[in-house]
Amino acid sequence: MKKGSKAAEPDTNGIASDTRRKYDPEQTKRNILDVATQEFSAMGLTGARVDAIAERTNTTKRMLYYYFGSKEGLYQAVLEKVYGDIRALEQDLHVSELDPIEGMRALVEFTFDYHDRQRDFVRLITIENIHGAKYVEQVKSFKGRNVTVIHTIEDLLSRGIAAGLFRSDVDAIDLHLMISSLCFHRVGNRHTFGTAFGRDPSHPRLRARHRAMIVDAVLRFVRKED
Repeated sequence: MKKGSKAAEPDTNGIASDTRRKYDPEQTKRNILDVATQEFSAMGLTGARVDAIAERTNTTKRMLYYYFGSKEGLYQAVLEKVYGDIRALEQDLHVSELDPIEGMRALVEFTFDYHDRQRDFVRLITIENIHGAKYVEQVKSFKGRNVTVIHTIEDLLSRGIAAGLFRSDVDAIDLHLMISSLCFHRVGNRHTFGTAFGRDPSHPRLRARHRAMIVDAVLRFVRKED
């Protein structure tokens, strides 16, 4: 280096450009929603801390509020996401391509498995019911998103009736309530149920038995008597 010449300065503009190129706002939002799902399901809306969510996602409260508006807005986004996830996976089953009995079996088994594995989903539903569905009813896409499962059940019932397999007096929403109730109860109420009867419904050795029992109960309910 010649005397009096300056050392080459780092290309900070290039670094900033690289950072901007690598920054993915949609991925950041997904990360925030994933962590917020855990925080809200563990602590509830009141107990959850935005600071904790920001820290775990390497973001700031300001960024969280920029994306979601408020703590309540983030909570609503979490509810929209978890309901959207289960509805999307139900559609991925393609039960319309199966015969009615196998399609109904696949739907019930999926619902059982999802509730069994996605404990955050179950807790969030319980928490929102404590709030009287106050927040989820403000999500504009909520009803439209959830009607898909009713259409799926209606199609299964209609095809089953046409094939002479299913009863003609089963209401799709009632059947969805039955399936959801059986799958939800064993997870959502497992602590009180276990304390009352000394048996944890979510214990692994009971899982297969309960899964088969619920599938059998639903199929017996919808089947047409000989």
